[in-house]
Amino acid sequence: MTTMSDKYFRPPSLVLATIGISLTTFMQVLDTTIANVALPTIAGNLGVCSEQGTWVITSFAVSNAISLPLTGWIARRIGHTKLFLVSLLLFIITSFLCGIAQKLIQLVFYRALQGFFAGPLYPISQTLLLSIYPIDKRGMALSLLAMVTVVAPIIGPLAGGFITDNYSWSWIFFINIPTGILAIIIVFTQLKNRPDETEQKPIDYIGLFLLVLGVSLLQIVLDKGNNLDWFQSNFINIAMLIAVISLTFLVLWELTYKYPIINFRLFKYHNFSVGALNIVLGYSGFFSINLILPQWLQHQLGYTPLWAGLAAAPIGILPMVINPLVGRYGLKLDLRLLASFSFLVMGISCYMRSNFTTMVNYEHIAIIQCFMGIGIALFFMPLNQILLSSLPEKDITDGASLATFIRVLGSSFAASITSWFWQWRNIFHHAQLTENITSDNKTIKLFLDHLSGSEQMKIAQLANIIEQQSAMLSTIDYFTILGWMFFFLSIFIFYSKPPFTYTGKA
Repeated sequence: MTTMSDKYFRPPSLVLATIGISLTTFMQVLDTTIANVALPTIAGNLGVCSEQGTWVITSFAVSNAISLPLTGWIARRIGHTKLFLVSLLLFIITSFLCGIAQKLIQLVFYRALQGFFAGPLYPISQTLLLSIYPIDKRGMALSLLAMVTVVAPIIGPLAGGFITDNYSWSWIFFINIPTGILAIIIVFTQLKNRPDETEQKPIDYIGLFLLVLGVSLLQIVLDKGNNLDWFQSNFINIAMLIAVISLTFLVLWELTYKYPIINFRLFKYHNFSVGALNIVLGYSGFFSINLILPQWLQHQLGYTPLWAGLAAAPIGILPMVINPLVGRYGLKLDLRLLASFSFLVMGISCYMRSNFTTMVNYEHIAIIQCFMGIGIALFFMPLNQILLSSLPEKDITDGASLATFIRVLGSSFAASITSWFWQWRNIFHHAQLTENITSDNKTIKLFLDHLSGSEQMKIAQLANIIEQQSAMLSTIDYFTILGWMFFFLSIFIFYSKPPFTYTGKA
């Protein structure tokens, strides 16, 4: 039997095909972060409170999380290329609808549709790139995709802030239209003759129902948990219970049903299981850093959103230089060494951040972010190659979509845990710092005597210092934990087994 691994499809221009696919991935990943900084403006313009405005993010995340694991099943029914082009077209249309929305309910609905149609784009991009590159060049293809995946979330907040400040929030959605149309034209002309095998199997209605119910409620719980005080809320308790029951039955059903909508059986492949766990934990750590650092800079050090974004942005500089080299030469090395070194660099960067003080300057923060870029450059390609290396060709799309699904879900868990932990440790350190502040404490009296202003102003200054320091200590705690997690992953990755060159054979 001849497979695409032995005789791969050659587009008229490999460069153009790669540009078209990469443009799509960049646009889709960018859209997951670009709306975040515009939320206050969107909420104000639509006449709702900020808390209601967060549904613009939640609706996208919920629908995206639902569609990701469905990607492999849909691709088998209509073909990879057709699914890619249809999803991209509908993503463009819903982006336009988001831009012209006049009410919050309209924007939330259109964002939900946009998130659903965005879901298949990243895993199908992986599949298409692997199918048009020869075996010895597939590392390069995955590295190019990895570079886009790293750079897009960094550019998103910067672009979103610039567009919102200088134009209208609608343009954060309208910019998808020309980019998407260009990508459709390129991909269609380059891949229209690509062979696609399809199969018509019964629709797994039970699996689909359990997936929609379980993932929707879980994503809402993760997004709203902090605002609703977690399990002090009846809504959170009921939603979490239903989500756990639904997802438990989903896994059991999919493992026993003949035509599953999600192929959980892929976890029987050793490298897929090890690679997926590493990429979920590693990406969640990376996501947490890029979540907590800008918040700390803005809330405690007085950075504007733009300058907080600029402080985090250097993380994308080195991947643009290193990723092509990793793609070209990475497969000649033990990929476990590359991934392990990646985790070590990210762990060291967390250790460096754990030594921050409230006096840290912009240059120091930016240099550490730039250093961490070395780790990010070596992260995606080796791990994607490892987790796909043992899968049969027919399961590549299922594997890519399932890995992306749990990675996205992992980042949602990371966002909730990060916010909860940061607040909890902040309260803990605040209590510790204030327990010895009494009117009889001579050190406190001496300190207050050196402050200027009235007695009330001096107390206010002291309270502000305590708040800053408790937030600083809470941030240090989190970076310390993340550092130890990355150090653990640098060892755990060696549990995977070579060879890691994808052959497409069982």
